[in-house]
Amino acid sequence: MLVPGPAKKVVIHLNDDTSSRHDFLYKEILALLLDRGVAGATLLHPKGGFGAHHLMHMQGGGIDSDRHLPVRIEFIETAENVEALLPALYELVTDGLIEAHDTTILKAALRDRP
Repeated sequence: MLVPGPAKKVVIHLNDDTSSRHDFLYKEILALLLDRGVAGATLLHPKGGFGAHHLMHMQGGGIDSDRHLPVRIEFIETAENVEALLPALYELVTDGLIEAHDTTILKAALRDRP
């Protein structure tokens, strides 16, 4: 579990249909993060957007509607753990963007499972 103090927030921007060695890329990244003990990760499905190719991708409409929709994976970890993960993420992400921000964990609470 993360503890209060300095940390890194990592955001990975991808297309939902980008494939990887074994599955869709976002699924492989989530599996990697889980396997490497990341405290938690969130997969977000925005309704639309555009990337470096400047083609609009939107749910239900747009130039390239319902194809190549954006997804974001976000997680927060210690700087040391992020540095250890980056080589694997760099290898996996062949079409997308990885960004990181300094952040501060104010509280990390974990309720017992029922």
